Amino acid sequence: MKIMAQAVGQTLKDAGSWRVILLHGDDGGLIRERAREAVLTVVDDLDDPFRLARLEAEEQDRLEEEALALSLTGGRRVVWLRGVQDGALGPLKTALDHESDTLIVLEGPGLGSRSKVRQFAEKHKKVASIGCYPEEGRNLARTVADILAEDDIRLDRDGMAWLLGHLGHDRTLVRSEVEKLCLYGEPGTTLTADDVQACVGDSGQASLDDAVYAALAGNRLAADRAFERAMGDGASPVAFARVTLSVLDRFQQALLMVQEGQTRQEAMASLMPPVFFRRKDEFLAGLRRWPLPALSRAAQATQALELACKQSGTPEELLCCRHLVRLCHPRAFEQD
Repeated sequence: MKIMAQAVGQTLKDAGSWRVILLHGDDGGLIRERAREAVLTVVDDLDDPFRLARLEAEEQDRLEEEALALSLTGGRRVVWLRGVQDGALGPLKTALDHESDTLIVLEGPGLGSRSKVRQFAEKHKKVASIGCYPEEGRNLARTVADILAEDDIRLDRDGMAWLLGHLGHDRTLVRSEVEKLCLYGEPGTTLTADDVQACVGDSGQASLDDAVYAALAGNRLAADRAFERAMGDGASPVAFARVTLSVLDRFQQALLMVQEGQTRQEAMASLMPPVFFRRKDEFLAGLRRWPLPALSRAAQATQALELACKQSGTPEELLCCRHLVRLCHPRAFEQD
């Protein structure tokens, strides 16, 4: 049965009422986290070899055997298979054909919509099929707030905006960064943007952001200094290209809202995650300088830069420096 997003939480709480839980999607960290949550609804000890059978992808032919085995110490068993593939469909069907209270938890990060295992799971009434995809915007903010709330810690608006702008999308990495904040803060405190930067800030990443925002605002000197600082902190040319694309996308979103009748201030305030408060002046300056077509061509040129940086023998840093200079001048991206 295909589980809708709003029902995932309750389904995982009641994982023991299903015969099989299939977790698939693009977020490997979220898949692992949810698999662990499902397993713990049946067994208390993840190191219990009698009630929990852990299988890897190359062992999936043992799925039927483990699913039908009896617990030597009493209590329900769980079979936890990581990296499930379509080759497991036969053993899975056989296991479901027999009466058993063993819970089967399947991790399938590589299963596409045409996967036979996934199609079978989405139609079988005893199987819960749950998609696990990267969170963004408000959903990511809610996840961060929930994790912090476990330790009675909050982020102010600017702290949350900065954090969301620098977090990756894999759930494991998100939780790792947020747990640093839990160790940094004390129960009952509200952390600021400065606290977040001091705790989880990637100086190279932050400097790249500084460089791109300064360039789009027309501040060549600040852009050069931030870029040099980022390279000195170990940032890569490919990272520069990707940060540039991300920033250009935010500017394009805002200008589209301006075209629909919003003011620049209103458009900036509507973006999620919000623009970090220290960059609001640069963001507005960039919106005034850049027409939408030039931004689109700048994004195309940045994509070409990323490809060039991945080729061996390319002077990547020099190409990035030249691109940064061009970003200071919207006319450099006018139509020929």
